[in-house]
Amino acid sequence: MKIIIHGGFFSESSTNHETKVAKQEALLRIVRDSYDYLKTHTAVETVVYAVSLLEDDALFNAGIGSQIQGDGKIRMSASLMDGTTQKFSGVINIEEVKNPIQVAEVLMNVDDRVLGGSGATNFARQHGFEKCSTEIPQRRSEYEAKLASLGTGTVGCVALDANGNLAAATSTGGKGFEIPGRISDSATVAGNYVNQFCGVSLTGVGEDIVSGAVAAKIVTRVTDGFTLERAFEKTFAELKPYDGFAGAIAIDKEGNMFHQDSHPSMVFASFDGKKEEVFG
Repeated sequence: MKIIIHGGFFSESSTNHETKVAKQEALLRIVRDSYDYLKTHTAVETVVYAVSLLEDDALFNAGIGSQIQGDGKIRMSASLMDGTTQKFSGVINIEEVKNPIQVAEVLMNVDDRVLGGSGATNFARQHGFEKCSTEIPQRRSEYEAKLASLGTGTVGCVALDANGNLAAATSTGGKGFEIPGRISDSATVAGNYVNQFCGVSLTGVGEDIVSGAVAAKIVTRVTDGFTLERAFEKTFAELKPYDGFAGAIAIDKEGNMFHQDSHPSMVFASFDGKKEEVFG
C-alpha cells in the first residue's frame, strides 16, 4: 500500500517560515491519516478521503481555501478516476459546496459523469450536499487588495491499495481573479489520470498542464513500458519550450512513487507505512 498527496506550490518569496512549517505538518498529518484509512478501504475511497481532508484545510487552495474569481465568486473543480474501471468523473466550476471531490464521487455512478457550472451545483443539492460558503476572510482580503495568494495551486492524491488497485483525485479552488467560466486542468485527464499501470495528479498552471496533456502522457508512457522516472523526464522536457508550470505526483503498479516540478516548489507528502517524505 502506498499513498502520495500534494497541496499546490510553495514560494519562498511570498510565504513565511511559519506557513511552510504549517503546511509540512498538515501534509504529514493528512498523509498518515489517509494511509491508516487505506488499510481498510479501496484506493478510490482513500483518494476521496485524502482530498476531502485537504479541501477542509484553509492552508490549501481547494474547498475552504479556494480562490475568488474576477467577479467576486468562488467556483471550484475536482475530479476522480478509478484505475481499475477506467471511469473518470468530475465537477467544473461548482459553487458553495464544501467538498467538491465528494460530488465527483457520487457522479461515478451516473451516466453523465462530468458536470459544470449550475448543473454541477444543482446535482450536488439534489444529492444532499448542503449549501456552504467556502469563502474565508483571508481570501476576501486578498481579493480586495489584489494580492498574491499564500496558498495557490491545487490538491491531489494518488493511492495504491492492498489489492493492487490505483486511483487518483484532484481538487482546486482556481488561480484567483480569473475570468468566470475559465476551465482548469483539475477536472480533465491532463491533470488527473490513472489506469492499472500508473496514477498521476497535477498542480500548477492549468493552461500549461492542458497544453502538455501531462497526466495522460505520463500514464500512457508508463503503460507502454517507460519507468516512472523516465516517463516524468520525457513529459516534463516537453513543457520546456513554453516554460510550462507544473508539478506532479504519481504511483505505478509496482508501488514506485515519484514527484517532480518544473518550477520550485511543489508541496507534497508520501507514506508507505514505514517511510514518510515531505517537501522542504
